[in-house]
Amino acid sequence: MIELLIAFSAGLISFLSPCVLPLIPGYISYISGSSLNELIEKKNTNIFPITLFTIGFSTVFITFGAASTFLGKVLLQNSYELRIVAGLIIIILSLHIIGLVNIKFLNYEKRIEANISKNFFSPILIGMAFAFGWTPCIGPILGSILILASTEESLLRGILLLLFYSIGLAIPFILSGYLIQKFLIFSKNFKKNINKVSKIGGIILLITGILIITNQLQALGFYLLNVFPFLQNFG
Repeated sequence: MIELLIAFSAGLISFLSPCVLPLIPGYISYISGSSLNELIEKKNTNIFPITLFTIGFSTVFITFGAASTFLGKVLLQNSYELRIVAGLIIIILSLHIIGLVNIKFLNYEKRIEANISKNFFSPILIGMAFAFGWTPCIGPILGSILILASTEESLLRGILLLLFYSIGLAIPFILSGYLIQKFLIFSKNFKKNINKVSKIGGIILLITGILIITNQLQALGFYLLNVFPFLQNFG
């Protein structure tokens, strides 16, 4: 359960990251086929193509999660070493997000220029292109969740982990498209806090890495289930 909460939170933080949040209006405009001024005049945007876009990037992220878990299962005979390595990688990525270390190759943005004709499936393809060409802000966070997925014992758990990450990223994406005027006001006011949110996300991942190394992540999950029994419904 605790892993799913971490994954969902990571998705939300990815949406609020410095190099994703400012791009949201552009993505929504491109996906919907309307200029930003037209979207503002409409007040409420058609969320169907935006939903298809989120399905596109979710498909890629979930596939990544399944692949990570499969690889982890292959290495399961060295589960102790895998857990230590996974925890260390998450800690290193978290320190990069917090800003305590600078891993240069994570600062490069890889963009895929998608020349996709507009049809029913184009938002899905654009979403998949977005997933493959994620920005440096989303990369370390997503990478940490993929590393976490590699430590899961079943393929279903790895898929669920990236499903919750995708949901955390998709929900605010869809809402921001539907309520574009309110989103633009929120985005403008939120800019002063955007780096703080990234650091909070880094701290959460740092704690996660330490808990994985010390083998206390599951213990924390059991503790939360005892304190909040209703969480069992989501496990």
